Amino acid sequence: MLNFPVAYFNSNDGKSLLGFGENSSIILDKSKDIESLDKFILTNSDKFIFTSISFDLKNRFENLNSNNKDDIEFPEAILFTTKYVVEIDGGNIIFIQGNETIESKTFVDDFLKNENTNTNYSFNFNATTSKDNYLDKLQSLKKHISLGDIYEVNYCQEFIADNVEIENEFNLYWKLNEITKAPYSAFFNFENHSIYCGSPELYLSKRGDKLTSKPIKGTSKRDTDKVQDEKLKATLKNDPKERAENIMIVDLVRNDLSRIALKNSVNVEELCEIYSFETVHQMISTVSCTINEETSFTDILKATFPMGSMTGVPKIRALELIEEHEDFKRGIYSGTIGLIQPNGDFDLNVVIRSLVYNKQNKTISCGVGGAITDLSIPEKEYEECFVKVKRILDAIND
Repeated sequence: MLNFPVAYFNSNDGKSLLGFGENSSIILDKSKDIESLDKFILTNSDKFIFTSISFDLKNRFENLNSNNKDDIEFPEAILFTTKYVVEIDGGNIIFIQGNETIESKTFVDDFLKNENTNTNYSFNFNATTSKDNYLDKLQSLKKHISLGDIYEVNYCQEFIADNVEIENEFNLYWKLNEITKAPYSAFFNFENHSIYCGSPELYLSKRGDKLTSKPIKGTSKRDTDKVQDEKLKATLKNDPKERAENIMIVDLVRNDLSRIALKNSVNVEELCEIYSFETVHQMISTVSCTINEETSFTDILKATFPMGSMTGVPKIRALELIEEHEDFKRGIYSGTIGLIQPNGDFDLNVVIRSLVYNKQNKTISCGVGGAITDLSIPEKEYEECFVKVKRILDAIND
């Protein structure tokens, strides 16, 4: 079992970044205020800061709560720095923080060689929500939509496996990555928790004074037949329900960004474009803005978190209904993990297509969800959840 922090961010384009080894950290709990995150970032401004933020941090920003069942018990936020940071570009391994030693180089080599190690698992995942209950909850949410209470809501369910022993955490990450090959893939280990993330979605990136978000709404399975696969892609592109979902979230992201953006700087760079990944086609839009250089990390979180693609419209009412209708505490699922660079730039993903492991209680969780609108057909939404989750769970156990 890993007994020191490790974080790995993999864009699956040949470039990645690995941090490991004990250094400084902060775990956000009830004894600390949200501004303590800014203080930690400022204190460690010359270092790479590995970041995880739970969905439930929302309760700090609005009059919300989270009292659902919580098997994973992930903290509100964990930020840490590491003794070593390594940049990997193709076959080149460059130590950019901490000196290369025999021990540190051996660790990097061991981590990377696990990509080619084939390990089979036998996790027995069970849905915490029965199909009947799922369909009932969707009908209830659709009533709220028909009454104009909300226009769209992201409703999620959890798949849980108990009594899980993971002997090789690196290999489990690489196995998930082989399935997903996602641009915001990550492995995150700190104390009692590990995250194996195959995310295709960017919550936020910062480059200088520019913020960019790439919300995903709209999913289609893929087909091994190229002609049929292109048909599925075209169907998704022109599906009025999927486009409506995406455009509503784009409007929400624009509104969130406008709270901290310089005047007239919010811009929709792409609308409802289709991107193809290993297991699914996704509809993705790109929204950006310019911010004042004094805008802090927590200012950005307060304006935009949780991300619109995992909440709904209007956001606060959607979050209230999420807590009413879901039967698990999301924790880090649909939160974010990412990296803050020494120059203040950052990349934060959306934690979806992921496994989250609590080492202490030996429980592993996989959350999955989808956007519910007035056009949603409950049976179809249920099937879409399984499109997203089945190949991952089946392949892990292959």
